[in-house]
Amino acid sequence: MGERPTTSHEVALLRLVAQRAAGPALDSPAEAVAWLGAAQGQDLPGVLTSVALRTTGRSRSAVTAALDAGHVVRSWPMRGTLHLVPAVDLGWILGLTAPRVLAQTARRRAQLGLGEDAITTARDVALGALDGGRRLARAELLAAWERAGLAPAGGRGYHLLFHLALNGVVCFGPTRGAEQEIVLLQEWVPNQRRLERDEALGEWALRFFRSHGPATGKDFTRWTGLTAADVRTALAVARPSLESLVVDGVEHLLDPATPEALDAHRAQARGVVLLPGFDEMILGYADRTATLSLEHEPRVVPGGNGVFAPTIVVDGRVVGTWRMVGRGAARRFEPALFAPLSSHVERAIHAAHAALPADGP
Repeated sequence: MGERPTTSHEVALLRLVAQRAAGPALDSPAEAVAWLGAAQGQDLPGVLTSVALRTTGRSRSAVTAALDAGHVVRSWPMRGTLHLVPAVDLGWILGLTAPRVLAQTARRRAQLGLGEDAITTARDVALGALDGGRRLARAELLAAWERAGLAPAGGRGYHLLFHLALNGVVCFGPTRGAEQEIVLLQEWVPNQRRLERDEALGEWALRFFRSHGPATGKDFTRWTGLTAADVRTALAVARPSLESLVVDGVEHLLDPATPEALDAHRAQARGVVLLPGFDEMILGYADRTATLSLEHEPRVVPGGNGVFAPTIVVDGRVVGTWRMVGRGAARRFEPALFAPLSSHVERAIHAAHAALPADGP
């Protein structure tokens, strides 16, 4: 597999197809999440749409059903951020990432006054309350911790939940209304895959570059939060199954099948794609300038506060943001374009919105 030069624009189109935001869709939500390796899940309604638009059924209800069935789980598998991952893979992913995140958050635990005694009590209370397949809403678990004297207000309860999830004790399980209930991971997903460390690192790298490529080693490092040594091992294991190309003198890795997929679906990739906020097409890279220019990034992340607006992508580039305004029958789609576009493209943007997955919560 040789190296070949390409352009930033071609990278953006290749990524759209690799991510299945354009081109062939996946058969089910579980397959879509497994393909991505992980899907940014800070905003639950948004990630339902992100996964649904990559499936043949384009159903948000089907994504909810996959969560309710335990095929997909939501937890903090990397970077201390909520993601959806295949349920059977959460354990080995946490084995790679959790120790470093726990070390990085030790100071915050100390600031919150959460010593080992508090963490042990929180674990024991959670085990007692959830054992036997029982489920609790977050507020219900925090109330149980309150009764145990843990004073979960002021971020303490959130951090205790985060800590137990990183240690593989709990995860988010089935939905109840607009939120997910908390369950014991070993009960909810009793048959998790077990991988040796080097095998797990290679598997994760292969999934990332297959679904996010063309991408760089820095992109993978930022996405996973792995150490430099682990990244080197991951790339060494995965590289024989990947293709290399060069963009502005920088090596990018990708699935060898992606260029052919783009050739087959180039017209769709160059068309209009609407994405919810926090979509992997934007969040999945250390350097997202192939898709989103630095000039327009403040429009997508207003105030630089980490909250990403839904985006409008045309010909592989973000050309605006969008939102829904109003209520009930008066609720309407409102695009905010960075520059005027042709009436043909503007009609296509409204058509793309009408075709977005819209069922479910």
